[in-house]
Amino acid sequence: MANSLVIVESPAKARTIKKYLGKNFSVIASVGHIMDLPQKELGVDVENSFEPKYVIIRGKSKVLKQITDEAKKVSDVYLAPDPDREGEAIAWHIAQKIKNSGKSKCPRIHRARFNEITKSAIKEAIENPVELDQNLFEAQQARRILDRLVGYRISPILWEKVRRGLSAGRVQSVAVRIVCEREAEIDAFRSEEYWSVVTKFEGSIPPQFEAKLFKINGKDTKISDELSAGKIVEELKKQEFILTDVKKSERNRRPSPPFITSKLQQEAARKLGFTAKKTMMLAQKLYEGIEIGSDGQTGLITYMRTDSIRVSGQAIDAVREYIVSRYGKEHLPEKPIFYKGKKGAQDAHEAIRPTSMEYPPEVVADYLDKDMQRLYELIWKRFVASQMNPAVFDQTAFDIDAGEFRLRATGQVMRFPGFISVYLEGVDDEAGKDEEENPVLPNLEIGERLELIGIEPHQHFTQPPPRFTEASLVKELEEKGIGRPSTYASIMSVIQDKGYVRKVKNRFFPSELGKLVNELLVKNFPRILDVGFTARMEEELDEVEEGKLTWVAALNDFYDSFESQLAKARENMRDVKRQTIDTQIKCDLCGKNMVIKWGRHGEFLACSQYPDCRSTKEFTRNEEDDIVIQKTEDTGEVCDKCGKAMLIKRGRFGEFLACSGYPECKNTKSISTGVKCPRCGKGELVQKTTRRAKMFYGCSRYPECDYATWDRPIAEQCPECGFPILVEKYSKKSGESTISCPQKECHYKKTV
Repeated sequence: MANSLVIVESPAKARTIKKYLGKNFSVIASVGHIMDLPQKELGVDVENSFEPKYVIIRGKSKVLKQITDEAKKVSDVYLAPDPDREGEAIAWHIAQKIKNSGKSKCPRIHRARFNEITKSAIKEAIENPVELDQNLFEAQQARRILDRLVGYRISPILWEKVRRGLSAGRVQSVAVRIVCEREAEIDAFRSEEYWSVVTKFEGSIPPQFEAKLFKINGKDTKISDELSAGKIVEELKKQEFILTDVKKSERNRRPSPPFITSKLQQEAARKLGFTAKKTMMLAQKLYEGIEIGSDGQTGLITYMRTDSIRVSGQAIDAVREYIVSRYGKEHLPEKPIFYKGKKGAQDAHEAIRPTSMEYPPEVVADYLDKDMQRLYELIWKRFVASQMNPAVFDQTAFDIDAGEFRLRATGQVMRFPGFISVYLEGVDDEAGKDEEENPVLPNLEIGERLELIGIEPHQHFTQPPPRFTEASLVKELEEKGIGRPSTYASIMSVIQDKGYVRKVKNRFFPSELGKLVNELLVKNFPRILDVGFTARMEEELDEVEEGKLTWVAALNDFYDSFESQLAKARENMRDVKRQTIDTQIKCDLCGKNMVIKWGRHGEFLACSQYPDCRSTKEFTRNEEDDIVIQKTEDTGEVCDKCGKAMLIKRGRFGEFLACSGYPECKNTKSISTGVKCPRCGKGELVQKTTRRAKMFYGCSRYPECDYATWDRPIAEQCPECGFPILVEKYSKKSGESTISCPQKECHYKKTV
């Protein structure tokens, strides 16, 4: 019989740890939290120092009984969930249940913390256990109660004023505000035209090179129109061009530190096209352990929820040896590189790195799926590059005089690749593209006359600020102190799942619903939606963790003004659900005026005589904010019940066909692609939508035939295997569409 019990929070982690422990240990997984606030009530006694009411999560009674029963058989219990606030809360609740399980003699309860699931780390954690950290638990408890107060107190007001199903969140609502404010900046932006003049020269030695006009009579150029640019071009053609200054310098580019959680999410979005949620899911699996041949279940990376860039001395020694053996001594700095962490970083864990240099990506590739392999390789390369020598560039700038004009050419040459031979950090937008794209300039002497090969004016327009990608939104939240590493993935998911923002070609757009809810919350809860206040609350939670502030004091600081804001919002928040705006637009059915109402998809026109007349119209607004009625598209199909035309309409699950004779005829059906079902050959593939509003294509004879595909079907036979249809896929990462065969065993593919 085992003398000790180890409790972790996931089955995969349990399997990996079991491998490193002897027969004296049994290992159980709690499968996440076992206790939480109740779902159907607030669960917080605001009048009694915010006392929480914890209940057993539905479905967790069985595993909790297993834990308490096993605890009765052993002398020692080691609580080993993840080493963060969430993990401490799981450990704390389990400890309380074991202590209150009714056994006269309670086993000794220990907290085992480790940042990597390796034999040495597990052994050290078991041999050197610590006490449960009450401050860490209370910081998590305060966060949970804060989020519960905001969600359960504000959301019902939105249900009453807008519609049911909406939610507000202390952090998610601020994220939506950031997206909405960026959209407002874009809407308010007015593009301005400007011109540049680009010349091409040849010197005494090749290669030819380009230079740009940047000063006229010693002042920076600002060319606003084509006419001015044309005059400058004509004047330049008359000039002699003399190379008057050559500046040469050596520039070192240093590597980035190893990943913290937010940087991993940003880089995985830029380079791999992963969402934050997907990145964290894959990283969790790499941390908890993967079956690696004869080595069995093996943890490949350190704990992936961290804001520390610290690395252990043992890991630094190992990677330095690897760099010498793989890339040569010239790539290794004389001394290890130590990075300075950002202000406010908890530094509780190491940075995200491989657990062992014995598992390079090529060695474990056969044991990982494609996406997991790509993420592991990203983490591996970033860590290796972080301990390598800088890249060295020779940078050159030419100043060229031509009468009153001065032109400049810049270029650089990589002299030593250093860490760039392994890894180079990505950028979010065009403005941040790497300077390594600069061309090579010839080795010319000051005073040379240059031959003008060509000269062209180029038209440009100032650009609005870019919409956020997942990477840039995570970066914005991090820089503003909103949320913490463990929360970014859930923030990205929630704001999309609630329909407040949508992602189009990897960019976030606020929906009409998102704009409306943001407007209402900012007006009625200015403090809660304030970026600075939200960041300060995060700092206070950190202070609770550090023992500098009590969790009740942190909640009091928040709640002092919250209750009064709630009362005012119930009275003053605009009642969108019941609000109507009169218009002079006539109803097609009864001739009465129509009014603007708010619905699930935003504003729409409805007859003022509702419910006697149920006529509705969709509309948009032009630049002058005038109403433009959207024309209902005639499909050419007729209703099989009454013979009237079928029209395309939009509902809660997307577009569908509806009879134009509504409300007398309420016939509807899915939109057909015109492509025969490849399985049954009888039905057609029609456009359908899942409950989460994700579009797919399925057979019209469902449930008799359940053939379905996520990709748009095309009525073409596969030229390789003869399958009746092909499908079109769109890649967010590359921006390209491809046509391929849906059969897995067939590899036919072509780019559109």
